[in-house]
Amino acid sequence: MEPLTLLHRDERVALFNKPSGLLLHRSFIDRREKRFALQMARNILGQRVYPVHRLDKPTSGVLLFALSAEDAAILTASFTAKETIKKYLAICRGIPPESGIIDHPLIEEQDRHDPYRQEGKDAQDAVTAYRRLATVELPFPVGRYPTSRYSLVEIKPLTGRRHQIRRHFKHIFHPLVGDVNYGEGRHNRFFRDEFDCPRLLLHAAELTFPHPEDGRPITCSAPLDAAFQRVIESLGWQNTGHQALLR
Repeated sequence: MEPLTLLHRDERVALFNKPSGLLLHRSFIDRREKRFALQMARNILGQRVYPVHRLDKPTSGVLLFALSAEDAAILTASFTAKETIKKYLAICRGIPPESGIIDHPLIEEQDRHDPYRQEGKDAQDAVTAYRRLATVELPFPVGRYPTSRYSLVEIKPLTGRRHQIRRHFKHIFHPLVGDVNYGEGRHNRFFRDEFDCPRLLLHAAELTFPHPEDGRPITCSAPLDAAFQRVIESLGWQNTGHQALLR
C-alpha cells in the first residue's frame, strides 16, 4: 500500500491523498484492519483532525480534514448544501455514451454487522454526471466476445450516497474495473493478471470546496498511484485530458 501523503495544509484544513485499501476510520466492515487514515493524518500533523467526508476503502484520492470541530461543522454544511465539486477518474468496462447523467435513486446501503443499522429505508435521490475521456479495444476474449473494450471516464457525483459511483455504473451496465462488490470478476482478474493491478480503478482526482475561513474556493488535486498510472500508460491513455485533474 502506498502511504497517506499530505497535499495541502493551512490553519484550518488539511488535505491528503488516500491510497487504495486504506479505511478512513474504524469500521464494522473490517475489524481486523489496524491502519486508518484518520489516525495516520493525526500522526503526520501532530494534532487532532476531523473528517468531513469519506472515501471508500478501495477508492484513492483527495481526502479533506478540518483542524477544529467548528470548521468541521462549517465544511460538513458545505457538503450537505452541495457547495463542493468532486471529480473522479475511473476505468469502466465497455464504452458508455460520450457523456451522460445517471439519475437513479439508491437505497442507502448499511453494513449488516452494524448494530445501529436501520431496516426498511426508502430509496434516496442519487445523481451522477460523467464524460468519456478515452476508449480502447483489446484483442482478448475476456467475456463472450473476441475482444474486450474499456473506457476512461471523468465522474462528478452530484449527490453523496454510499457507493454511489460504483452502483450507478453497474446500473448502466458499465461496472468499474476492480470492483469486487459491483463489478465483473472476469475483467477484474484480467487487469490483475495483464496489468498487475489488483485495485479498484476509481480515484478522487479533484475536490473544490469553500474555505471555512472566508468561503473562497479551494481546489486540490491528487496524483494517481503507481498501479493506476501503469494501467493508463499500458492502454495508451497518457494524453487524454485527464492530466488536467491531477495538476
